Amino acid sequence: MKAADIMTVPVHSVRAEDTVAHAVQQMLQRRISGLPVVDQAGNLVGLVTEGDFLRRSETGTDKRRPHWLQFLLGPGRGAEDYTRSHARMVGEIMTTDVATVTEDAPLADIVRIMEKRRVKRVPVLRDGKVIGIVSRANLMHALAGVLGELRPTSDSDAHIQQQIMTELRKQDWTPLGSTSIVVRNGVVHLWGTIFDERERVALKVLAGAIAGVKAVEDHLVWVEPISGFYLTPPAA
Repeated sequence: MKAADIMTVPVHSVRAEDTVAHAVQQMLQRRISGLPVVDQAGNLVGLVTEGDFLRRSETGTDKRRPHWLQFLLGPGRGAEDYTRSHARMVGEIMTTDVATVTEDAPLADIVRIMEKRRVKRVPVLRDGKVIGIVSRANLMHALAGVLGELRPTSDSDAHIQQQIMTELRKQDWTPLGSTSIVVRNGVVHLWGTIFDERERVALKVLAGAIAGVKAVEDHLVWVEPISGFYLTPPAA
């Protein structure tokens, strides 16, 4: 399997000149934990993640090291900490040294990058522009499909899967970043996480309306956004 087989698309992004508040709102609304930062031409210039917002002065979580440690570390570290906790623009806190792959990169290469760089997501580029993102969640969905032997078994299954994905990308409510669609022998299997039970119903309706679909199997897990409480699919 390659990056193109499991990557999340479309990709939501921000600009370096966008405010931190805007980036935070985008993550919350899209239910994602990281955003590529692109320039006017759409080229990747950085990456901003939820980890960049953990130490903020507004929440009282900014780093406050003892004076003796600050002396040993030097003024540069303190200046860097201050920037991260008080920055107002995405470009002031984004990571610029971003590990990327192309769409034909094997999953083994992506895993090696994640382990070596200690990152949770890797942007997928084509001609310098972001066309997708592979996250740890995407890898887990791929693993679930392999373990359950739920990969498409025919051209017909692959066509059904493509039709479903095409229809999903037209909608603004679909949880593409946290779900995976696999088709086997005309049966659609819905995997992943949803944050609203109404998404479950809509996903099943959308998949069931595709020509050639014999049945829809629901393996989705519902997560309550505030508490993090989760439930498995209801019994049939």
